[in-house]
Amino acid sequence: MDLSDTPEEEEFRARLREWLAKVLPTLPARPSPDDWPGRRAYDLGWQRTLHDAGYADVHWGASPTTRLIFLEETERAGAPYVGANFVGLLHAGPTIAAEGTPAQRARWLPHILRGDEVWCQGFSEPDAGSDLAALRTRAWRDGDDYVVSGSKIWTSHAEVADWCELLVRTDPRAPRHRGITWLAMPMDADGVTVRPLRTLAGSAEFAEVFLDEVRVPAANRVGEENDGWRVTLVTLSFERGTAFVGEVVACRRVLGELARAARDNGRWDDPVLRRRIGRLAAEFRALWRLTQWNVSEAEASGGVPGAGGSVFKLRYSHARQELYDTAADVLGPDGLDLDRPWVLDRLSSLSYTIAAGTSQIQRDIVAERVLGLPKGR
Repeated sequence: MDLSDTPEEEEFRARLREWLAKVLPTLPARPSPDDWPGRRAYDLGWQRTLHDAGYADVHWGASPTTRLIFLEETERAGAPYVGANFVGLLHAGPTIAAEGTPAQRARWLPHILRGDEVWCQGFSEPDAGSDLAALRTRAWRDGDDYVVSGSKIWTSHAEVADWCELLVRTDPRAPRHRGITWLAMPMDADGVTVRPLRTLAGSAEFAEVFLDEVRVPAANRVGEENDGWRVTLVTLSFERGTAFVGEVVACRRVLGELARAARDNGRWDDPVLRRRIGRLAAEFRALWRLTQWNVSEAEASGGVPGAGGSVFKLRYSHARQELYDTAADVLGPDGLDLDRPWVLDRLSSLSYTIAAGTSQIQRDIVAERVLGLPKGR
């Protein structure tokens, strides 16, 4: 496998670097983490800037390798993260592009790319969590609509979302992995109630969502009725396979900052700390190579990441926690000061072994689909 850039990729990388150097100094200040209306406006504004410059469709319209270059260069330059556009750009959009009808692609994809609409993810439930096959939110057909009742939890960006990628059970008599349907639900529909949840890090990017006989047009169903588990696996493949790519670049940057901070405050004299930083540097380098391998495999298989994404997600979520635990050691007593860099990141890193499927779920996938071991249940 050749991981070096082709001449065309080198030209794309250079052009992108030049554009970022020109446009980033002109951006307004980022809003505070708790200002979700402000964060929505900021994130959509950045997406429109990318769109107007011709970079918005790199998530779906370009090759996986070109997208990898885009994520690497934007993170390296300190460009805004996708933020409120996370679900739309990295989950719902790619799923609709792969599984939606031509009318659905025409309706939703341009608005996501232009930064017109925000999506949230309605997968997890209070009694299901990462075991999505245990979901209980019901939907039944009534004429041209589905009528949905139930509740979701840990719904990312629900407070400012226009649409929700929603999993519902449409056949309660079917086996647990069947009878599920993937719907696009408008968040302003009658019967939708959003209750924000405050996390350990103090932000409210998650919410509980209560659904009381919400009517969703059947035309908003992506894939066939009761075939939602297969469509969901496509969504999760993108989530675990490529959605965290930019964050690996960010972690490598943070690791360099940690080393400099340790040299400045004398902690670098600790050989144990130096070994931890060195091991993490090797770990993130290996994760980056694994990302390139996963992208190469996705490119060869039509653009949808495979089970290798679970290998990446499993190791990345733990490496991220180890990174910010090391940051606490570098900071010493200042590691309890919420206003210091990396402290809130350490708190939020705890969620990464749950987000996008728990580590236990990832181990099951790796055991069954990568190692070929028999199912344990």
